[in-house]
Amino acid sequence: MNGRPDSLVLLTGASGYIGGRLLRRLLIEDLKVRCLSRRPEELKQTVDTDVQVVKGDALDTESLVSALSGVSTAFYLIHSMAAGEDFSQQDRIAASNFADAARQAGVQRIIYVGGLGDPSSQLSKHLSSRQETGEILRTSGATVIELQASIVIGSGSLSFELVRSLVERLPAMICPRWLEVEAQPIAIEDLIEYLVQSISINCPASTIYQVGGPDRATYGAVMREYARQRGLKRLMIPVPFLTPFLSSLWLGLVTPVYARVGRKLVESLKNPTVVTDFAASEAFSVQPMGLTPAISRAMRHEETEVACTRWSDSVSSSALRTGAKPRQFGSRIIDSRTQTVQASASSAFRPIQEIGGSTGWYFGTWLWNIRGFIDILAGGVGMRRGRRHPCELRPGDVLDFWRVEQCIPGEILRLRAEMKLPGRAWLQFETVENGPSSSRVTQTAIFDPKGLWGYMYWYVLFPVHNWMFRGMLRSICDAAEDGLPRKRAEA
Repeated sequence: MNGRPDSLVLLTGASGYIGGRLLRRLLIEDLKVRCLSRRPEELKQTVDTDVQVVKGDALDTESLVSALSGVSTAFYLIHSMAAGEDFSQQDRIAASNFADAARQAGVQRIIYVGGLGDPSSQLSKHLSSRQETGEILRTSGATVIELQASIVIGSGSLSFELVRSLVERLPAMICPRWLEVEAQPIAIEDLIEYLVQSISINCPASTIYQVGGPDRATYGAVMREYARQRGLKRLMIPVPFLTPFLSSLWLGLVTPVYARVGRKLVESLKNPTVVTDFAASEAFSVQPMGLTPAISRAMRHEETEVACTRWSDSVSSSALRTGAKPRQFGSRIIDSRTQTVQASASSAFRPIQEIGGSTGWYFGTWLWNIRGFIDILAGGVGMRRGRRHPCELRPGDVLDFWRVEQCIPGEILRLRAEMKLPGRAWLQFETVENGPSSSRVTQTAIFDPKGLWGYMYWYVLFPVHNWMFRGMLRSICDAAEDGLPRKRAEA
């Protein structure tokens, strides 16, 4: 029977936005989980040791057969939107391979997230591919539960990141007619709940369930509500032209990170994506939240921490993840750098854990002090708060004009800025073992600008920030290799 604690669940897409959040819920439900990944060595670093991680590729049937062995329920959360113009062909091949492997392995149930849209109308290439994937999976002989959804509201989802990016960046927006096509947004928490309940609901035959929140809304309405909650005044100018295709090209200029994936999504906005079949309300015990609380919840999540999983973390979007220059996901700018040190991860973490206060910031501390003085003049906290303990940190501690958001000794330190800024900022350090007496130290600065002033702040100060952060990482690694307690505060 599906849903038994001793049954094995296969999760694909565990490194993606929905899959990463679903994995945590499955573990809370005390289910045995096996994750399929093309890059298992990367995924193993981010999941619990109780989780099985196996190597496999939906384009390789042999790897799927072994991965599905002994599995009762499989979550199919795979797409190829980042693959280019032939993404629908790759989706077709991947789904066919998975269906064949599931049949051979005797999988009882497959759970899949597809897209809403009337199949009798002229659907976009993206929505057509999503629905075709469900049809192919149903050839497996397993009971397939397909959850068709519209806009997913949650910090980190592609749909929500597009909204954030546009509203945060543009004080005035051209709004073509298709932007007022109806959708039915669903909060990520509610979608996860549907997925979890899909394991055990009574469903003897393959069924499509349309899921959404209680509110019908358009992308335009979502953008206006987001702007209202962020306290941003935005001028939205309706125009009767600008086709979805041309708009997607424009979007690629405004938010380059979406040049491949986002365009396909925007081209789908010509199709209404609303719930017309309400069978899900009878089959599931889920009471979805409305648009306003869903956006509010997503924003509160961002206030306390950087989203745990993002659509851009998925392997299918890996082409967007690398590069020495700062990357941009939605409205957030991410500047990350890594250095290898000849020291264990715990030794490399020691100078990180002692940062700030009387130790200083290892490089350019005088500039940090000037920034603190400017913050005081602006009505902020400045650098005068110091730190609670010279070499211990715990979540909630103040650290000069930062606050500790997460601290796992030997692994990660994440700080949230509390200085006056035209946006929100985090500074994160991670250490990972890289072999005998060797480890990698990764430093990541995240900035979520508020409006145009926020972007101007980042780009004007980027040369200074780049110089300071590079010097800080280098000095921290020097301190780790020297093995000296509380090494110099200046380079």
